[in-house]
Amino acid sequence: MSLFFKSKPSGPVEWLIVGLGNPGTKYARTRHNCGWLTLDNLAASLGVSLTRIKFKSMTAQAEISGHKCLLMKPTTMMNNSGEAVAEAMNFYKVPIERVLVVCDDINLDVGKLRIKRKGSDGGQKGLRSIIALAGSDNFPRIKIGVGAKPSPDYDLAEWVTSEFSEDEKKTIFEAFTRAAKAAELIVDGQVDKAMNMYN
Repeated sequence: MSLFFKSKPSGPVEWLIVGLGNPGTKYARTRHNCGWLTLDNLAASLGVSLTRIKFKSMTAQAEISGHKCLLMKPTTMMNNSGEAVAEAMNFYKVPIERVLVVCDDINLDVGKLRIKRKGSDGGQKGLRSIIALAGSDNFPRIKIGVGAKPSPDYDLAEWVTSEFSEDEKKTIFEAFTRAAKAAELIVDGQVDKAMNMYN
């Protein structure tokens, strides 16, 4: 058993799977909502709906490879995502190593995945909030590339809240499917396999 999975909670939830994004129709299909869109994909594949409001999130419970998981789409706005995650962690006594976060990354080409066991926020403010409020960066994450700003002087907030172009849509929606499959492997303890298949 990997040290990465050393602490197994005994409660009703063993894993938190968190997709980062912003609530509201204006953000629904934007670059910043890759985490939400991936969670929708994962929920659909597991036959559940993220409709229960709990921990400042839209949530659903599901089982993946025998592990009880809480799927979460925080509704706090991206920059305060840690509030929702910390609340759920504390309630279920889930260790930080079993919080899997899915988010966008402007440093990756559109649709490219980067799976990491832990690490800094890399400038992603949702990750920054989680690290600050959980007190650790020792959690796995799946980053989904949304592409760099078109030019250096382009406003970053405007870029991440823009929608994908028609040319990008097929690539990015395929990425959501791959990210959802990677999440299932990670929960099953197959992090290396997920990295080898999807990074």
